Amino acid sequence: MSGKIDFKKLLIDIIFDAISGLLVGIALYNFAADAKFPLTGVSGIAMIFYQFFGFKIGIVTIILNIPIVLISYRILGRKFMFRSFKTMIIGSVIMDYVTPLIPKVQLDNELLTAVVVAILTGISYAIIYMRKSSTGGADFIIMTIKAKRPHMSLGRIFFLVDVAVILLDTVCYSPSIESMCYGLIISYLASLVVDKMMLSADSGKMAMIVTNKAQQMADAITEGVDRGSTIFTAKGGYTGQDRQVLMCACSNKQMYEISRMVKTIDVDAFIVILESHEIYGEGFKRFK
Repeated sequence: MSGKIDFKKLLIDIIFDAISGLLVGIALYNFAADAKFPLTGVSGIAMIFYQFFGFKIGIVTIILNIPIVLISYRILGRKFMFRSFKTMIIGSVIMDYVTPLIPKVQLDNELLTAVVVAILTGISYAIIYMRKSSTGGADFIIMTIKAKRPHMSLGRIFFLVDVAVILLDTVCYSPSIESMCYGLIISYLASLVVDKMMLSADSGKMAMIVTNKAQQMADAITEGVDRGSTIFTAKGGYTGQDRQVLMCACSNKQMYEISRMVKTIDVDAFIVILESHEIYGEGFKRFK
């Protein structure tokens, strides 16, 4: 029944929440804080309180989230809010009480430090977004904008929202153009990591195979990698002859095996392999 709790899924969500909290905690406490980089989102605002008063970043993040939750609740819905609160609490606990136990790594190169912070935070946020959750705060704003503007990528919205917080951080505790530039670099690289991971999770390949043995290939693909295919007739632009074209969507891993089958069955076949950022339908991602 739909009302029952899927404990297996809940456990997996908790594990990913903990991993995400660990990654962003390492990025904030072990790298960004000492470098005094202006950061993004509500964590960036919480960093201001940490720098001036020593308040724990996770606790301040939860407090700052309360008014944002009240504003975003109607648009994002109860289930999303519940998942986000779970992510927020678990992530904050891991961030404040686990990551400080990890020895800090001092990097002499500030640009390298910025890149490390961007990669860690980007992976952390992508993990959460892929679990249909958020870390609260600016994420609520990002998801609200995404709901209103579904054509915009999460990475792009992520970057645009973060610019304002970076400017605020720069004014409050890191008043230099150089620090602001590092903050923008972190935000931009993190947004790229988010988009790359989000697209890679649903990406695959699509093969267009021109051959005279389409049905034999289709049977081999079904038996070999358990993928369906579509056969249609096309006319050669130069020869004017009718040829069969087989179209097959598959995962990145399965594409190698399909290419091998094509070469084995028809050495004269013409194959075009395309990148598919998202694939919907049976055997792939379900329609929302």
